[in-house]
Parts: sequence; structure tokens; C-alpha cells
Amino acid sequence: MPISFVSTSPTASTAVDDRAMLSDNYDTFLVLLTAQLQNQDPLSPMDSNEFTQQLVQYSQVEQQIRTNDQLETLVDQYRASSTGAALSFLGQDVIIEADETYLAGGAANWAYELPETASSLTLNVRDASGRIVYTANDAARGGGEHLFTWDGATTNGGTASDGVYTLEVIARDSANEELETTTRVRETILGVDFSGDVPIVITPAGNRDFDAIRSVLDNG
Repeated sequence: MPISFVSTSPTASTAVDDRAMLSDNYDTFLVLLTAQLQNQDPLSPMDSNEFTQQLVQYSQVEQQIRTNDQLETLVDQYRASSTGAALSFLGQDVIIEADETYLAGGAANWAYELPETASSLTLNVRDASGRIVYTANDAARGGGEHLFTWDGATTNGGTASDGVYTLEVIARDSANEELETTTRVRETILGVDFSGDVPIVITPAGNRDFDAIRSVLDNG
């Protein structure tokens, strides 16, 4: 006697519906089981293992729904915690793991980190269209973190307009293997977007994922 079961994925909108459908299915199962027991052939009785296994399946599904309920509670608590934390960052300067920042007032600042001393190092500044507007080959290439400030001067002798620019770090070791680098920027949190599942902070360079923030600085 096949009985269909409800899929139980941990989403905030399905747990109540899943529990109600499970209850309806269970009632239907008992009705069908009772009818089948009343009308079974006495010479070939129904195998008790079959409906016992189905009862066990119902128990497992119910336990999964209860687990989903608990997960939803944890998700709600995380969202509330993230919302409060994001609001507390308004107006604060933060360090964000990102390779793009905003050029304003003739200055754009990045920090790049090398895992070891690089044999060769090239820093390319790209505009919003991806075009290289400035290249530096004389930046610090020792292991550790280094600051890089760009004044907006372009390679062709011009001056870049204010806007968002991306720093590309190309570092190679003595074996000419590319090194894995990390780039960070310092920006001010101007706002918080709560329209999605998790808060997104707004900076002069655009929207940033909340989990990209590495540290919060004291503006005092």
C-alpha cells in the first residue's frame, strides 16, 4: 500500500504546511490500513512488516519536520543578530576584503597581502569597463601586507575621473608560479540594505556582502 510522503526542506515557509499535510496523509493511511485489514484474505493475511515500515517512515518524517522548525528558529535569530550588527556599522570605517574601491579627491587606497616575497609584481588599476588605466611595477613585493595609494594619474599622462576602480595584483615567485594574493580596502558604511535574506552594507564603491567585512575601525 504505497503512501506518498512530503518533502521536508528547511525553508521558513513550508514547515507548517508540511506538518498539516503529514497529518492528513497519516489519517488517510490509517483509514486505508483499517479497510485493508478488514477486507484481507484470511488465508493470505497482510504482511505486518509493510505497514510497520510505513509507520517508521512517518515517524522519521515528523522528526525531520521538527528539526526544520528548529533550523528556522536559528535562521531567524541569525538574521536578527546580523541586522543589529549591520546597523551598528553605520558611519564607521571598515576594512573589507575586496579589490575595488572609489577614487575621490585624487586618492584611492588598497592594501594587498603576499604570502611570500614575490620575484615579480605588477599592479594594474582597471576602470569600470575593465580597461587598464594605470600600471605600477615598482610596488613593494615582500611577504606580508602593503599599502598602495593611487592618485588618479593614468599611464598615458591623464587624470582619471572619480569613480570605482579595481586593483589587479599579479605576483609570481622565483619559479614563475603565480602567488595567491589578498586585497582589502578601507571604506565608510553609508547605509544598509535589508531587502534580501541577509543585510548588505552600502559603501561609496557600491554594495558589499556583510561577510566581506574583516574589521571595524574606531573613527574617534
